[in-house]
Amino acid sequence: MKARLPYIIGFVLLVAAEVCIGVFYFNFFIRAYIGDVIVVWVLYCLFRSFVPKKFSSYGVALGILAFSFAVEFLQKLRIADVLGIENQFLRIIIGTSYAAEDLLCYAAGTAVTILEIFIFRKLARRSSK
Repeated sequence: MKARLPYIIGFVLLVAAEVCIGVFYFNFFIRAYIGDVIVVWVLYCLFRSFVPKKFSSYGVALGILAFSFAVEFLQKLRIADVLGIENQFLRIIIGTSYAAEDLLCYAAGTAVTILEIFIFRKLARRSSK
């Protein structure tokens, strides 16, 4: 549990940031792009909060990227409408509009995650010497 605590804290803080972005609508760039970058970090922290370390950190990051792309492509197919989802909260979670730019934001979020993993491992190796 101790090893997962940073991920739980990160998840809570990042979700709070996402809610603030959604509720207070800072500006178009932050809501449309930065929010999509952050959502990758939210998913990574959520996954790492529950899943043991035996899974590769890089693999988890790339898996979340694939999941994000799949959700975006399902939005292009208007999956919420196809499934007949009327609940507004679920429609927000699933998403109702496709944007190719979102794919770039997910890739950017994944790149930052991978860079963070790389740096953390380098620092951990350096401190263990």
